Amino acid sequence: MAIENGSSGLASSLTDLMTSLMVIFILLLVATLNNAQQEGETTRNAILKKLQERLSGEVNEYREQGFEIKNDPKDPLGLIVIVPDGLLNFAVNRADIPAAGIEFLQKIVPKMAATLCSEEFRREIESIVIEGHTDSTGSDERNLPLSQERSLRVVQESLRVLAGTTTGDGQLNRGCFLELLSATGRGSVEPVRDQAGQEDFNRSRRVIFKIRVRSLERRIVTEVTGNEPTTGK
Repeated sequence: MAIENGSSGLASSLTDLMTSLMVIFILLLVATLNNAQQEGETTRNAILKKLQERLSGEVNEYREQGFEIKNDPKDPLGLIVIVPDGLLNFAVNRADIPAAGIEFLQKIVPKMAATLCSEEFRREIESIVIEGHTDSTGSDERNLPLSQERSLRVVQESLRVLAGTTTGDGQLNRGCFLELLSATGRGSVEPVRDQAGQEDFNRSRRVIFKIRVRSLERRIVTEVTGNEPTTGK
């Protein structure tokens, strides 16, 4: 009986020890994950800030007209390139890029590609999205493809601009930019409103650029697998 009681007590002690070790392990794991998440957020915010400053500094000639790069309120990993009014705004039911918009793209796209595809930032960039919009007039059946057409026109013009740089870093930047680039149409779901809350129809018919950096998870996967982003050929 004494032997049985001793064995039972030993088993109970081992169970308690294993439970305690498991609790300690879980607490250490949670603490490690929290630290990693905080470190990832700090790194992400630092990258976004540096990228924002660098791109803003590259386009000084449009700053007084309203050119701005700001954090995307809907995406903690994103930046939005605010194009000055009138440059990439479209006529009603049209997808033709205004002449001033073509001039704007000729100036900004090479600088944007050079920055985003540089050694400093290329590993950090997830995507570049050119997003088209319409005003709220007309049907969704018309507005959705129209907004998509507007974004595709800007994509085509951007690539045409970069095609002029066919040697050296310019060619590499074009390949990198193309790899990151996509176009999407949002229709009329995100109209621009004035201070009174009324839709500004002219400003609603627009195209914007969205830049997204890699999440902590994607950064870890890249580091573990060794699959580096390519820079085009």
